[in-house]
Amino acid sequence: MAASVDPLVVGRVIGEVLDMFVPSVNMSVYYGPKHVTNGCDIKPSMAINPPKITLTGHTDELYTLIMIDPDAPSPSEPSMREWIHWMVLDIPGGTNPTRGKEILPYMGPRPPVGIHRYIMVLFQQKAPLGMVEQPPTRANFNTRFFAGHFDLGLPVATIYFNSQKEPANRRR
Repeated sequence: MAASVDPLVVGRVIGEVLDMFVPSVNMSVYYGPKHVTNGCDIKPSMAINPPKITLTGHTDELYTLIMIDPDAPSPSEPSMREWIHWMVLDIPGGTNPTRGKEILPYMGPRPPVGIHRYIMVLFQQKAPLGMVEQPPTRANFNTRFFAGHFDLGLPVATIYFNSQKEPANRRR
């Protein structure tokens, strides 16, 4: 099981953003036809709309999905770490985020400089989270603090991809 976590260690997701965990839920992520695997490259133009995500698990289990960029505004000076791109709560197991409660609308990758990591973190909830306020700003979100505040424990699944600014002539 530890082998499936290795790309997260190599990509410094474990350590900088998350603590070591053992995946217990399968989370499948697609941007159009592209299957997202840890460390793959996704162009910002491919990720304008939310990805198609499916989860394993039972419908009586609830999950929280968070998507963050720990490299904002620049990987060498991430003064806005973590920039939150998406937050969905109360997602029933075996379904997808459209069945959950979107607290913060999806925002696609917009890396101004350098290669940024975009991390989707899934937590299993102990109960429905009820009223959760939208973060006051997308900058300086803290996944560990959020998970601790809502008693979510360690993640049950995580996938990350890399993205960088596209040359202007390629965006069409």
